Order: sequence, then structure tokens, then C-alpha cells
Amino acid sequence: MQLSVLDVLLAAAVIAVALVVGAGWYWRRWVRRTARRAHRRFGARIDRFKLTSKRYITEALLNDPDVAAAVRAHAEEHGVSERQVWERVRTYLREIIPAFSLLMYYQFGYAVSKALLAVFYKVSVDHVRRASIEELPRESIVIYLLNHRSNADFVLASYALAGEVAISYAVGEWARVFPLEYLFKSFGSYFIRRRYREPLYHRVLERYVQLITRNGVTQGIFPEGGLTRDGRLRPAKVGLLDYVLGVAREPGFAERMYVIPVAVNYDRVLEDRTLLRELRLTEGGRRTGRLAQMREVLGYTSWNVGRALSRRWKRYGRAAVVIGEPIPVKPWLDEVADGGPSLFNRPRADRLAAVQVFCDRAMERIGAIIPVTPVPLACAALQTFDADFVPRARLLERMAELRDALVENGARVLRADRQVDESWERAYRMLRMRRVVARAGDGYLILPKGRELVSYYANSIAHLCGEFEGAVKARDQLPVDGMIGM
Repeated sequence: MQLSVLDVLLAAAVIAVALVVGAGWYWRRWVRRTARRAHRRFGARIDRFKLTSKRYITEALLNDPDVAAAVRAHAEEHGVSERQVWERVRTYLREIIPAFSLLMYYQFGYAVSKALLAVFYKVSVDHVRRASIEELPRESIVIYLLNHRSNADFVLASYALAGEVAISYAVGEWARVFPLEYLFKSFGSYFIRRRYREPLYHRVLERYVQLITRNGVTQGIFPEGGLTRDGRLRPAKVGLLDYVLGVAREPGFAERMYVIPVAVNYDRVLEDRTLLRELRLTEGGRRTGRLAQMREVLGYTSWNVGRALSRRWKRYGRAAVVIGEPIPVKPWLDEVADGGPSLFNRPRADRLAAVQVFCDRAMERIGAIIPVTPVPLACAALQTFDADFVPRARLLERMAELRDALVENGARVLRADRQVDESWERAYRMLRMRRVVARAGDGYLILPKGRELVSYYANSIAHLCGEFEGAVKARDQLPVDGMIGM
């Protein structure tokens, strides 16, 4: 039987379609199996709602009565059609809603974060009381509150918590660039416009946050709203936390909600000089030109590439995470109700004031468990001297005194059992490499451009230093050309 050209082409098309369908089926099956294996390896809790399709979540929010009311109000206020406003809402939803991938989070994300962190840091993860996390009911709704020192916090905290939970972050606009936007969304994070005041946008964001909270998605929030510029904890902002807590007005949810404080600290924050430059600008300093910034970036990059090629690369010391004990939301809500109307029966201003008190208490817990790594410890000791030259013997003595005070005050000092001179040598390697401190005779000299970095790292633990706190903080206002005797 002779086949025509048409029959051959038709058969080829059928085979091609079958191959494509088969390859697609095999690919999806491989992804599911690989993702399940990765998940089983970690044994972490996965919130099932994260696996819900983006289309389903979009439709749920488009049918939300509160969103519909916000659309009508916006259309009336601005004199536009509701159809135009709904298109605006769809744009917001496309921007906000992630597309979580179990494979990306555990197979790719964890491997990349582990590799990157290993290049730059030695990572330490500690729990105030690990059993308190393990004892949480399975149906708990958990919100992690974290202090914000570096953009690396997202990677560090995800890595630290990978064996417990897949965490979804609220991420600012800085990450809405390719490929970061795709990566963050595949990891389950959602984007927010931090300084965008339009009521419609905030109602859409609020209803999305409450939808995922209601369905048990574990979230990570940085209450400070941005990176610290001077090393100290910043005042907390409560807008996003207020959205999350709004779910507690519904029956059965308040008892399930817990806030877990998480503290991070580093021997070196990658953006520290940039953050200090921004701090100077807020205090009326001169803006650095783009050309100078480019030269600085190129110099930094070439220097580190040279160190790597010549096998002189050294890590930037410690990156440390301490996970605190859960704070149940229900007792706090009862406390609020005992002092007057319940939280959700109060005017908005009063409600936000009460949430601010709750958030400030959580920030105090975060401050209390900030890990003390070698560089902040050394910098805090240097800050207590009214001088830029410090003899080695007096420095080691002060570091020992400061460490003892920190331990006595319950601070989380890494390797507090280590000899103090060993801690100093670890810190000195980093400070010398960055031209912050130099050896001079039998002591050390803080270089002129290094003083602000010494203050920056000392500030991260100054509030924990007990009797030395005043001396650590006061040094910022002292002249920088003093000398002390031998």
C-alpha cells in the first residue's frame, strides 16, 4: 500500500504531538517526584495552600466582597469606570501573587543558598528553646518577625528554617528585577509597594495577606520596613502585621496564631558601607557621585576576584541566626479586651496603637536574642575606649569583661567558652582586611575611615552590654584623634 505525502505528514504530526505530550507528562512527573524527595529529605512543614494555583487565588480575590467595595469606592472617587478599576486590580494581583514551586524552593533554592552562604560565611543557627517550636500544634498559623540587617537576611533565614518550614516573605520593590522577581515568586514570596498609599492597592494587598494567613501559610515579616543604617534596631512598622492579625477576628483563628521572633547578625554586612553612606545623606552629608560609586564597586569586585584567583579568599566570618520562643496571639487579644473594647471593635487609630505595642514587645524579644559574633564583640570593646589607639592587653581585658557582662545579661554569645584572644584574632582578621584597624606597636589603631564601621557593628549589640552600654553609645560623639596611655 503506497502512502501519499499527506499521509506521511499527518503521521509525522501525530508522532510529534505524542512526543510533546509524553515529554510534558514525563517532565511533570519528574518534577513532582523530585520535589517530593527533596521535601522528604528535609521533613519540613509545607503549607498546602502554597501549592494552590495562581489562577484560583486570583479568582478568589476578584470575587472578594471587600475588594469589590474598594473598586466601587475608587471608581466613584476618581470618576473612572469600574471596568478600568478591575483591570487595575488584576495588575496588582499579577504583581503580588507568587507561584510557589516545591522543586525550586528545596532542590534549587536550598542548594544555591547553602553554596552562597558557604562562600561568604560560616553559618550558626540556634534556638532559645527548640522544643517550644516542636510543641506547636500542627494547625498553627505562624508568623516569623525578623530584624533586618542585610538583603542576605532572606537567604540566611530561609536556609536556617529549611528543616522546619518553607517560609513566604513580604519583599519590597528592590527585588522586582529579572531574575530576582521570578526566583522570589517561585520561593513563595509576595511583593509589596512600601511607600504606595493608594487605598485600593492596600485593600487588595490586605485581602491577599489575610487569605494566605487564613489558609495557614507561614510568613516572614521584617517589621523595621528596611535595612538598619546605623546598626541599631529601627522602630517597627505595623501595617503588614495588622493585616495578618485581622484574621484573628474570625472564630477559631486567634487560638491558632503565633508570632516567632528571629534575630540575625553578621561579622560583616555586605552592604555596610552603602548603608552608612545613606545615613550620612540623611544627616545632610554630600552625595557620592555615580562615577565614584562605580569605581568603588569595580574596585571591590576586582579585589575579591583577585583574592579568589590567587587562592587568598577568606570568608567574612560568622552569619548567625537565633530563633526565639513563640508568642501566642490569643492571650494578648484577651489582654487588650480586658482594658476596653476588643481589638477589632476599636477605631483604626486605636487598633494600630495596640498592634504597635504588641509589635514593640516582639522587637524587644528580638533585641534580647541578637547573636553576638566576634566582630560586633570586638567593635563594642573598642568603642568603650576614649581613644583611637588601644593597647592589646587592655583590649583583651575589656573584651573579656564585656563578654562576661553579655553572658550575665543572657545574651547569645557565640562560642563564649573560647579564649578571648582567639575571638579577637578572628575579628581582627576581618577588621584588618577591611582597613578598619591596623597593628601599631603593642596595640591597635582604629583608622580614620574605620571608625564609623566600628560604631556600626558595636551598635548591633550595644543594648545588651549592661554597664558598658553607655560607653559604647557615647563614643560616637567623641573626637576621633585621642590617644590613651600604655
